[in-house]
Amino acid sequence: MTTAPDPGLDAIMSERRQLINLAYRLLGSLADAEDVVQETYTRWYAMSPRQQEAIGSPGAWLTRVAGRICLDVLGSARARRERYVGEWIPEPLPDRTEWAGDDPADRVTLDESVNMAFLVVLESMTPAERVAFVLHDVFRYPFAEVAEIVGRTPAACRKLASSARHRIDAARTSVTPAARQAGIVREFKQAWEAKDIDALIALLDPGVVGVADGGGVVSAVLRPIEGAGRVARYAVEIATWAPAMTLLERTVNGRPGLVAQRDGVTVMVVAFDVADGRIKRLWAVRNPDKLHPWTAA
Repeated sequence: MTTAPDPGLDAIMSERRQLINLAYRLLGSLADAEDVVQETYTRWYAMSPRQQEAIGSPGAWLTRVAGRICLDVLGSARARRERYVGEWIPEPLPDRTEWAGDDPADRVTLDESVNMAFLVVLESMTPAERVAFVLHDVFRYPFAEVAEIVGRTPAACRKLASSARHRIDAARTSVTPAARQAGIVREFKQAWEAKDIDALIALLDPGVVGVADGGGVVSAVLRPIEGAGRVARYAVEIATWAPAMTLLERTVNGRPGLVAQRDGVTVMVVAFDVADGRIKRLWAVRNPDKLHPWTAA
């Protein structure tokens, strides 16, 4: 005898993608986001059916619980980041059409709130600022609901979001059309493959900053590299060390980027911040623990 589908279960599980999207933006880590969502559902199913039925809006309940768990994770993440080897960069995400794995619910929706520059600014915020800003400005939750998650008054949450907004505005660069960004990234790829330092320098802003993340698992420069000449020379050094590396143009967190592969396996993902026709910042993620969406079977 077949069991009829549980409409309540379907409704609860349909919230998974929203929760993954929220937790990734709050934490900058897909692995941590998945853990948060798993814990959120564990708490839901730990309740009795009567307790579950008493909850008027299961989706709102799940969001509140996930938000609170993320707040706790962000608090402990600061200590973990201090022990991290080298620079910590948020996990890069591929375009949905190229996501490795077959569970669509785990695929994060790519928009301006997940581009690498945006996520890096979020990393500079306090946990409460980050949660208040993302919930209100990105997901449009009213401050009364944000207050329940953050554990502060709506007025305090409004101030937190305002402070975070100022940080975002201060770091925002002029918008470059996507086609122009893609063209600049393509030219960078060609110059990198040709080991042409002069061509690379011409594409880089004089004050460009390059950051790499190896996590202590693979080799990577431990501190940011500043200046067009230094970044260009380091790029050429990488091309010299890894002659078998293949560069591919791919979408990284919703913007044009590059993927480096060896023998068909992704070993590095590079995200770019392009403004005024030059590359202002670039982030190279080499830590294999952060490349699962690009490599998992």
